[in-house]
Amino acid sequence: MTGSRVVVGNGVYLFPVSKLSHIDESGRARMVDVGDKSHSQRRAVAAGTVQMQASTLKEIMQQQVPKGDVLAVARVAGIQAAKRCSDLIPLCHPLPISKISVGFQALADDCLEIRAECRVTGQTGVEMEALTAVSVAALTVYDMCKAIDKAMIINDVRLLEKAGGKSGQWTREPGDG
Repeated sequence: MTGSRVVVGNGVYLFPVSKLSHIDESGRARMVDVGDKSHSQRRAVAAGTVQMQASTLKEIMQQQVPKGDVLAVARVAGIQAAKRCSDLIPLCHPLPISKISVGFQALADDCLEIRAECRVTGQTGVEMEALTAVSVAALTVYDMCKAIDKAMIINDVRLLEKAGGKSGQWTREPGDG
C-alpha cells in the first residue's frame, strides 16, 4: 500500500495520499493550494445540541438567565467564530463569507438544537465555518448557563449538508456517522 506516513503521538499511520489532502508525501501537515480551483457558490449547514436540565432551557427561552439573553449572545458568538475560523483551525483558508446564520430550537424540554448555515462564493467550502459556528455557539450557551447547570452536555456537532465545489451536493442521511 502506498501512502503518507503520519506520526501522531507514539503511533505511525499510513494513509492513502489521495484521502488526506492536508498531508504531503512526507506525512507533514500542509495547507492545500486552492489557487487553481474555480470559484463557485458554496453552502454548508451544521448542527449540534446542548442537553441540559429542563429548568435551564426554560430560563433560556424566557430570557431569565442572570447573565442575559443567552441565545442573542450565542448567535453573535457563533457568527464571530465562523468569521474567525481560519484563526482557530490552522489549515483552514480565510474566506470572504457572504452569509452566516445561527438559529436555535428546543427539541425537547431539556435539549436545545443549534444550527448554522454559511455561504461563500469561492474556491473552497464553508463546512468548517458552519461547524465552528455551532461549536462556539454551544460553548457560549454553556458559559452563560454554567452557574445554574454545570451538567450540560454538548452533543452531536455534525455537518448536515454541503453544496458546491467539485464534490457537489451532500446531505447527511439517517444513520450516517
